[in-house]
Amino acid sequence: MKKRKLGGYVLSAVLLCILSIGSVSAARSPEGTPAGWMEASLDTLAHGSSQVVLVTGDDSRGFRATLHALERRGGAWRYAFPSLPALIGEKGFAPPGGKREGDLRTPTGVFALRRTFGYAPEIPTRMPYFWVGKDDLWVDDPSSADYNRWVKRGETSASSFEVMKLDDDRYRYAIVVEYNTDPVVRGAGSAIFIHVRLGEGEATRGCVALAEESMVKVLAWLDPAASPVVVLGTRELLVELARRAGHRTATEEAGSAHGFCPCLRESWRLDPQAR
Repeated sequence: MKKRKLGGYVLSAVLLCILSIGSVSAARSPEGTPAGWMEASLDTLAHGSSQVVLVTGDDSRGFRATLHALERRGGAWRYAFPSLPALIGEKGFAPPGGKREGDLRTPTGVFALRRTFGYAPEIPTRMPYFWVGKDDLWVDDPSSADYNRWVKRGETSASSFEVMKLDDDRYRYAIVVEYNTDPVVRGAGSAIFIHVRLGEGEATRGCVALAEESMVKVLAWLDPAASPVVVLGTRELLVELARRAGHRTATEEAGSAHGFCPCLRESWRLDPQAR
């Protein structure tokens, strides 16, 4: 009888110990190490970059997503700060190479982050920053030679464009996603930014939107010396892109002149007929 009782005490103590260890581990590193699929994918997709803005969601058709700020330290990917809620295009993520002008979808892929802009003369960021005014426009007219270009009012004959200083706070803080910027394929989508959200549940037309305080945090963290990139897509799509990329390595500059990781060219394939 005593032996059974002692065995019960020992078993209870062991279980309590296991639960305690699990609780302590969870408390110590809630987001210290990214999920395995993220690390494995980023090793291929973000080769050459040590800062990644990963925006992902489980539903390719939903507009709610999560932004993960990841940096490579000591040979491993680590969170720079806790993940942030994000909003994407009203119709979710487009498949790789499937983004089109006006489709209300956010492109999937890996794209360089090189430029930021906003309404104030200067903001706390190390990234190249441009103070925009009412004469700054971004052309979204696929028939224009200036399609998906930043121009000044009076410099273009485009019939459609977006004013970069709006009456709302959308572009108070913004980062240009170098999607379809070099070379430009007409009709493949334009003006893809990371910017301030208009409301907690208000989808974008293809951009990524964050709360204002989240935008400030991301801008302060980004460092051009780290060759930052943004990785966009669902877990399923990104794992597949990484698989296709296989053991091929990216070239020296993350994002390349085409605005996306060279290892993804085969899975990217913007339709040349869209020109």
